[in-house]
Amino acid sequence: MQFFLDTGNLDEIRTGTSWGILDGVTTNPTLVSKEGMDHRALIREIAGMVAGPISVETTTDRAEEMVTQGREYVTWAPNVIVKVPCTPEGIKAASTMRGEGIRTNVTLVFSLNQAVLAAKVGAYFVSPFLGRLDDIGEDSMILLRDIVQVYRTYDFSTQVLAASLRHPMHVAHAAKAGTDIATMPFKVMEQLFKHPLTEIGQTRFLADWRALHAELERKKTKV
Repeated sequence: MQFFLDTGNLDEIRTGTSWGILDGVTTNPTLVSKEGMDHRALIREIAGMVAGPISVETTTDRAEEMVTQGREYVTWAPNVIVKVPCTPEGIKAASTMRGEGIRTNVTLVFSLNQAVLAAKVGAYFVSPFLGRLDDIGEDSMILLRDIVQVYRTYDFSTQVLAASLRHPMHVAHAAKAGTDIATMPFKVMEQLFKHPLTEIGQTRFLADWRALHAELERKKTKV
């Protein structure tokens, strides 16, 4: 299972990289707009830190314009994946780009049928949005498990990228469902490390170690 950060923040990406667990990055227009940088310049900065896939989203509703943007995006870095929405125009654009060897990430997926459409046109990634489904009272993990099962049944090559993860349990459940990738905000990735018993245990171990060395130094001074 791969871990992606869903962010455009360079400091967050730098920290995730330093932990040694970051496999890629997903961005969207909202995340990019928060950084106050030129889009191309920001993606190139990210590509300088991350060797894995970087999803860059199109900003139009028309297939022809999505394809034009996609052709431009992939010149920014070799690991760019072009994000398109799961709409008729987005699926059309993904099909065209597949024919040109451009990898796509079909995003804003909320149903199994949409996920199958993405696989049918050879999307590199499909991004079911789990947190947003939970927000409207649906069980997002049912969808995720269904997508994984159907993709395996038909041997689709599209990778399942669990998106809109709001908390560590989303990540754990996505792992149990067999998703290929989980993309999450920095705060969620940071929370994956945390457990109160780990903190208590580490505090106790270090305190005992310091007490031992203090006692050894005391004995040494008495000699």
